[in-house]
Amino acid sequence: MTDRDALGEFLRTRREALAPEDVGLPRGRRRRTAGLRREEVAVLCHMSADYYSRLERAQGPQPSEQMTASIALGLHLTRAERDHLFRLAGHQPPPRGSSTDHISPGMLRIFDRLADTPAEIVGELGETLRQTPLSAALVGDLSGRTGLSRSAAYRWFTEPVSRELYPPDDHDFYSRMYVSNLRGVVAVRGPESRAAQVSDELRARCEEFRRLWERHEVGVAPHEVKRLLHPEVGLLELNCQILHDPVQTHSLLVYTASPGSESYDKLALLAVIGRHDRVPQAASPSPGTG
Repeated sequence: MTDRDALGEFLRTRREALAPEDVGLPRGRRRRTAGLRREEVAVLCHMSADYYSRLERAQGPQPSEQMTASIALGLHLTRAERDHLFRLAGHQPPPRGSSTDHISPGMLRIFDRLADTPAEIVGELGETLRQTPLSAALVGDLSGRTGLSRSAAYRWFTEPVSRELYPPDDHDFYSRMYVSNLRGVVAVRGPESRAAQVSDELRARCEEFRRLWERHEVGVAPHEVKRLLHPEVGLLELNCQILHDPVQTHSLLVYTASPGSESYDKLALLAVIGRHDRVPQAASPSPGTG
């Protein structure tokens, strides 16, 4: 059962505890509201301002589990705060000890300061959880994926268009890397995990995957320099720096180019061009964790 009064009070205190710069927003000169405005939180939580305001006033309906998770991310809650929010909303908190879409506040604070840089936060199966606008311009908008196709490895072996982001000479390496990474996650998560579900489905559908899986190859690490093919600016050579969150099993991927290089100029051009439409959003390629 939803404790509407406690839920509203908790949301208000968490909102007022956040400064605009904590979530990548400008403060402005005439701000009088303590913390964030309700309208700003609503945008961060991907809901209407009216819906969020009703929750704070203890007048709204019970938020769904998906909506509650979105609120927890929007308010940059810790895992303990997230679990408390779920209970106030009348839901059981997501189980711990496995991969989750909930991103730690510390990683979100870093991510929010990278608005002018290609960056994304990915889960252990290469699911894109957050993406900067310049990342969407570089590799396509990855936010609309659902089901097994959220996994970069799954898309790599089932959607040929996902390979168009990389030069053909690199395809064999990425195939080995995705299989190696997936095998490592299955070993950690076990035969009943989503990682095992992905591997089982790929073994049933893809001969290339079966052949590589039978090698039992592990530890194929991504290259620090990645070559990407963009439909408008062509080939880019980018350094990919990876920041790992060992508790949440998430990684922050940040792409940079050497100043003065051709790729540096191409990234600057992409910032002006904006997101490309290589494929529909439901079939966008992903760099995953490679």
